[in-house]
Amino acid sequence: MELIGIPQLEQFFRQAASLDIDKDDLRRFDDFISDRTYKLLVRAEAAAKSNGRDIIEPNDLPITKGLQECMHAYRKIDQTIELAPILERLTKLPPLDLDYSEETKARLPQVSGGLGVALARCFRLIDDEIKNPQSNHWDKAEQVFELLL
Repeated sequence: MELIGIPQLEQFFRQAASLDIDKDDLRRFDDFISDRTYKLLVRAEAAAKSNGRDIIEPNDLPITKGLQECMHAYRKIDQTIELAPILERLTKLPPLDLDYSEETKARLPQVSGGLGVALARCFRLIDDEIKNPQSNHWDKAEQVFELLL
């Protein structure tokens, strides 16, 4: 996997939760974003199908209040570091039974950014003195997200 936007992602984690990350963290972040986005889209597809639609719309995405707040925090951070183009490349659209609307495609980088803010904040909740996430921090954070998303 080719790592892209390393300086922007490092700055993102510093601004989101005062964390220093390394290349291994960036690889795990890419995997995290891909996995969580896929799971959100599978739920969105189920919502679209249950509403009798053949396309996934933004309101099908299961965005919680907390994730919405993290998306808002992401937008503030993005104004200074311009992470959106990087997240667009990281946010993969898995093939599902239904197609994605253009609005859904456009919104996914913001969702990914919100997930990134939530992840960074989760590290802080797991260990309030953390400087650089270690494997055990990643494992615990992934367990938390598995419970919630």
